[in-house]
Amino acid sequence: MLTPAVSFQAVHKQYGDLSALKSISFDVRPGCFFGLLGPNGAGKSTLINTMAGLVKPTSGSIHVNGHDVIKDYRQARRTLGVVPQELISDPFFSIKDLLTIQGGYFGLKGPAQSKWIDELLERLALSDKRDALTHELSGGMKRRVLIAMALVHQPQVLVLDEPTAGVDVDLRKTLWEFTKDLHKKGHTIILTTHYLEEAEALCEEVAILKSGNLKALETTSELISRHRYRYLRVTPSSSLFDVNQLPEVLRDLYVEQDANGVLFKLEKDMPLNPMLGWLANAGFDVQDVTSRNATLEEVFLDLTGEAE
Repeated sequence: MLTPAVSFQAVHKQYGDLSALKSISFDVRPGCFFGLLGPNGAGKSTLINTMAGLVKPTSGSIHVNGHDVIKDYRQARRTLGVVPQELISDPFFSIKDLLTIQGGYFGLKGPAQSKWIDELLERLALSDKRDALTHELSGGMKRRVLIAMALVHQPQVLVLDEPTAGVDVDLRKTLWEFTKDLHKKGHTIILTTHYLEEAEALCEEVAILKSGNLKALETTSELISRHRYRYLRVTPSSSLFDVNQLPEVLRDLYVEQDANGVLFKLEKDMPLNPMLGWLANAGFDVQDVTSRNATLEEVFLDLTGEAE
């Protein structure tokens, strides 16, 4: 049996009267693209910080590639790279120098390491900024530097904590292309994000936290397929469609109206014939009907009761 890339065992963290983590237990398998999701205050950052050795858990244990993050912290940190939410600002060193120093913390130097740093700069579109100081960079560029610093020692496990928060479309595309390449090479990726469409597109498995508790842990596809609802979008033939004139039975199913039509939320096993009959009886002409399963965002909202 393969050693988990990361193993959380009954991890609890107490701050006074606040239980930030409540006996969290789950494993992240090697090579997995894993989503760690939850509303603000769910415990995601606390869990990441305990994994990185920045916070000591009140009880429980965490292992990274089999190494206890407290008892065997040197090996655990060597195999782990974390991209934090906070942006870097260093007035003394160029980007190339920062990466060289970061690699030196792990005893890495020489031609091979210099070649890897050059590759990181190239892949993250930082080559032309290699001699710049961080205060001369935009927020997006600083985010790229953080990613390069997390990868400079070529860790097997990479944690991306809100990596695309506040960045432009081009950087987001560059980041995900690079991250997908790392994943193909066997790296384990742990992603936290408030952009749930990203998590749905990228993550093979997800864990959802709320108030320090583990609410769900499944493959992304299984979690979505287990959702009890489906969504029906009705396009009326007339732009004069008045939602207020819907019969009560349909108002209970109504979600929203936009330029594309009216969205209803139905139990999966509910047949469509009654829906269409209710609309017809209310005098609404239907031009088109489309049905789809829930998205990860809709499953998330049902599990947590909160919007990201």
